[in-house]
Amino acid sequence: MKPNLITLRVWGDFACFTRPEMKVERVSYPVMTPSAARGILEAVFWEPQMFYLIDSIRIVKRGRWVSFRRNEVTKVISLDSAKTWMNTPEKTTPIQAGGGADDGTQRNMLALQDVEYLITAEVRVTPLANRPEDKLGKYLDEIERRARSGKCFHRPGLGMREFAADFEWESDADAAHARRSTELGRIAELFNEDVGLILYDVFDHRERAEGFRWLSDAEISNSQSQTPAVAGRRSKKQTAEAPRWSRAPIKPTPAFFHAKIEGSRMDCHPDHIRILTSTKGGT
Repeated sequence: MKPNLITLRVWGDFACFTRPEMKVERVSYPVMTPSAARGILEAVFWEPQMFYLIDSIRIVKRGRWVSFRRNEVTKVISLDSAKTWMNTPEKTTPIQAGGGADDGTQRNMLALQDVEYLITAEVRVTPLANRPEDKLGKYLDEIERRARSGKCFHRPGLGMREFAADFEWESDADAAHARRSTELGRIAELFNEDVGLILYDVFDHRERAEGFRWLSDAEISNSQSQTPAVAGRRSKKQTAEAPRWSRAPIKPTPAFFHAKIEGSRMDCHPDHIRILTSTKGGT
């Protein structure tokens, strides 16, 4: 095993890894997607100086299909509405999301119930890790400490925010899979399945490898001074549009791969699979 590999065991009551081709009602993939796994790891720990590459996902409990209806919001809160609420709350209308309100609707969902996975990921550093203290071992130790103590920046979810995920640090993925099979009172049920084409991620891992850096106040002021002002005065729009980070935002681009489960393990490393990126003229 590579020294920069980590493993987390995650589980939860419900999960929904939504198929993007379903436009109205949500239908889950039968297995966790690499993007959902990355989101769980970044909820535990992330910094611009490092990033994750999902190596594999082991299925401990496949779960069972469950269908139910729930309320969903059809409107979103704009940034202007949030600013108005901070100054004059009486001028804003909250989102009701249900109870017959026009900003909510009921939709069916085909989800998974009672799932458990072992996520193995490779931790790499970005070019921004140029300080003496920005060593790979530092981030590996921090991830392990936070995972062992149950700390996270925000509660990770199994495909959706409301489907909360519990997590636990594991030192060895294969040993953890065998141990969990014994704890569940059954022999390890290794299975093979051709899942087909599933979503890999919506953000290119090669662009995430570059990282980004927040600019200091002095750098922001210098950038503003170099932007020509209208009629000798800087407008509020020009001030608001001043860059606060060191790189352009990554444009979301869906990418897919042909997923195969062999021995209850799905290989997800970009060096081992063929990633298909959607383009304007096709794939």
